[in-house]
Amino acid sequence: MPSRRHLEPSIRLGWYMSMVLNIFAFRTSAIAKKRFGDKDKKGFRCLPRNNAISKTWFTGSRFRLFVAGCCIAILGACATPPANDPEAIAEWQATNDPLEPFNRGIFEVNLALDRALIRPIAIGYRWVFPGFLRDAIENVLDNLSEPLNFANAVMQGNFDRASTAAGRLLVNSTLGIAGLIDVADTIGLKPIDEDFGQTLAVWGSGEIAYLVLPVLGPSSFRDGLGQGVDFFLNPLNYALDNAGLEWVGWTMTAVNGIDQRSRNIEVLDEIERSSVDFYAAIRSLYRQRRADLIKNGDPSGVDPFLGHSEDFPDDSELSYVN
Repeated sequence: MPSRRHLEPSIRLGWYMSMVLNIFAFRTSAIAKKRFGDKDKKGFRCLPRNNAISKTWFTGSRFRLFVAGCCIAILGACATPPANDPEAIAEWQATNDPLEPFNRGIFEVNLALDRALIRPIAIGYRWVFPGFLRDAIENVLDNLSEPLNFANAVMQGNFDRASTAAGRLLVNSTLGIAGLIDVADTIGLKPIDEDFGQTLAVWGSGEIAYLVLPVLGPSSFRDGLGQGVDFFLNPLNYALDNAGLEWVGWTMTAVNGIDQRSRNIEVLDEIERSSVDFYAAIRSLYRQRRADLIKNGDPSGVDPFLGHSEDFPDDSELSYVN
């Protein structure tokens, strides 16, 4: 039976899960109210009485109970720490994946979805659009993320990188024709990649625990929370929301995911083919990548997912699952 020393992190884990899932619940409720809602005589937005599904599940207490149930279910899927084996306990703590059974389940679902849908779409995307057009699409999406890069760099106290983000946004939005051409890179303003997960790391937060998100893939509780905060920080989301164009934001997210997947088809295929444990290999690569970003390494220079990492995993980090 796990000692108290191992039970305490699970309590913190549940608290962080509640935060992540409540961000999702809050946002879902807001979307439901706006999409299905109507205004009463006093001008307040409310849900129509005949919309039972949205009223019951998106804004009622049942949805919050569902969120709490998710937390309990995830905690129930925690890997049990090995007992009476100091070496195995040390390995389990170093792996920092207490939700491994749950994570592996989500990983397999994501992998099946990738094989059935995402990878074929990525192959078609690369076949339909020539390289220069795919680069232009990536440039536009990167340019739209510069406000977030700027905000997170400021919160990290890194004003050099904040000025770089502001300069790139100004140059590429004007001389680069709305970001289609990365003119800023040619004049020395190299791309940066900042997010609130990195900001939390700079503030001293650990990753808490490794986490695999549905569709989105490898993450951690710190980085998952960071993604939620970035969503609310992004001014583009508010602009599209006020204009009734939320679908544009979701479309951009989907295109960005397909574009990134199309650039990693062969590399990920090779990792899967050569890995003894594909799950552990992806976990290791994700952590390498995040460590490099947190240290403000050149995001275009050391990226294990693009095949530029000198330290490819040898699957020695095989997981402990009880």
